[in-house]
Amino acid sequence: MNTHEYQAKEILQKYNLPIPEFGVASTMKEVESLIQELHLDEAIVKIQVHAGGRGKAGGVKFAKSRDEILEQAKKMLGMKMVNNQTGPEGVVAHQVMLSSPVDIHKEYYLGAIIDRENAVPILIASPEGGMEIEEIAEKTPEKILKVPINLDGSVFPFRLRHLAKFMGWKGDTAKSGMKIAAAVAKAFIDVDASLLEINPLVIDPEGKLWVVDAKLGVDDNALYRQKEIAKFFDPTQVSENEVAAKEYDLAYVSLEGNIGCMVNGAGLAMSTMDIINHYGAEPANFLDVGGGASKEKVAAGFKIILSDPGVKAILVNIFGGIMNCATLAEGVISAASEMSLNIPLIVRLEGTNVEEGKRLISESGLKIIGADSMADAAEKAVKAIKG
Repeated sequence: MNTHEYQAKEILQKYNLPIPEFGVASTMKEVESLIQELHLDEAIVKIQVHAGGRGKAGGVKFAKSRDEILEQAKKMLGMKMVNNQTGPEGVVAHQVMLSSPVDIHKEYYLGAIIDRENAVPILIASPEGGMEIEEIAEKTPEKILKVPINLDGSVFPFRLRHLAKFMGWKGDTAKSGMKIAAAVAKAFIDVDASLLEINPLVIDPEGKLWVVDAKLGVDDNALYRQKEIAKFFDPTQVSENEVAAKEYDLAYVSLEGNIGCMVNGAGLAMSTMDIINHYGAEPANFLDVGGGASKEKVAAGFKIILSDPGVKAILVNIFGGIMNCATLAEGVISAASEMSLNIPLIVRLEGTNVEEGKRLISESGLKIIGADSMADAAEKAVKAIKG
């Protein structure tokens, strides 16, 4: 789950990171109150959306007076940002963040992620901040340092000293930088983050480091134990289908293709999307109903797929382990009947109670195309949308 910048900073404040004063506002009246509360005669004004590239899109401005703060905030509240991260539909900013400006002498990058290849959490540091880390890695890979994080969130002192030296920090700046790096590592583990990024981490002319931007993504599978963070979910930043999926605890991601997919298991879902692509089409979504989905959950997922106007066919690919194929069949029949299905539906069932599932489907009276294998199902789905 993604968070807004101000939410990430609220979490990082608990770890005593040096963050300039900030506040968030949803209305112009709240903007006026913030100006008074934070004693702002100038400010950085930022839209709060779940996408990067806000500066390039005009969503980050330096306002040099109170009137200018009000002017920029008025422009940004309700602003629709469209870039390659948001897709053509864009995202709308319903909040702006005001923060005290910092005199920037130099910018750095500091973040934490899971190193999937080595199965360890790591800090990533670079003396070249302000750019996307992928861009730094491509242009100057020698300017990236990876530091292992222990599973309790600690980092060995000798690794922190190496990080400070790599960043070019000395004296009090080095001490402060090591504390910041240690705090980022601890926060990353504590909140079950998938990404924690400070870009840029800046140093002012006096040598003090400041966290002026923060990005935090939290593992959805850990939200049951991160209840306060789970409350940060902002339904305005995702599609209506993704909001509906969240209500039923379905793993759903909208894509740009035209074959809707309903699958149980993330690995099988990825394979299904790959094989659709192999046969010459594109999936319209990722939808994993999970291993023990109920009839109601399956029906909800089916309705979500059908509500996408771009879907021209649906491929249901279920391998019944924990999942009962008859339960899946009942959910599909219920949803398809209720919504007057008028596009091709291809179903491949295998596993637990598969014969009963196939019987229910065959006796449903619905026009369903059966498939014997995953390849057969994908080929039939692609042929169906191509007439």
